[in-house]
Amino acid sequence: MSREIDYGNLMHSAMRGLIRSVLDGVAEHGLPGNHHFFITFDTAHPDAELADWLSDRYPGEMTVVMQHWFDNLDVGEDGFAITLNFGDAPEPLYIPYDAIKTFVDPSVEFGLRFETPEEDGDPDEIITELDDDIEIEVDEDPEDNKPADVVSLDSFRK
Repeated sequence: MSREIDYGNLMHSAMRGLIRSVLDGVAEHGLPGNHHFFITFDTAHPDAELADWLSDRYPGEMTVVMQHWFDNLDVGEDGFAITLNFGDAPEPLYIPYDAIKTFVDPSVEFGLRFETPEEDGDPDEIITELDDDIEIEVDEDPEDNKPADVVSLDSFRK
């Protein structure tokens, strides 16, 4: 048994589950209101499936938009399949959840960014930037903006 709880990976797993739940709802009922998504993913992920011309054009990562037209959204356990329009050419994609780097719904200023340990910054922090001007944190302070109570665990250690 590990001597540490891997909160970073547990949190990332939970947030990918959130994405799956959102996509399940969209597959069943369509996009509600003005909601739309920008999804950036690792095109080199071993389980990602996309046309050769797309992986050649976007060898590291690619951002897709789910808004006005998409088809064949099939949400699975490990990822989702979707057909998107690229310059009037429909292309099927399969995006594993663990290939997703960012998931943003700008209509409600919601976003997630999944960082890997080799990237700069705190790997457990989930943040996204919209238009380089707005920064949104998922775990914001409560609405009353009172500072959180912090308890030091040092006093409980032997």
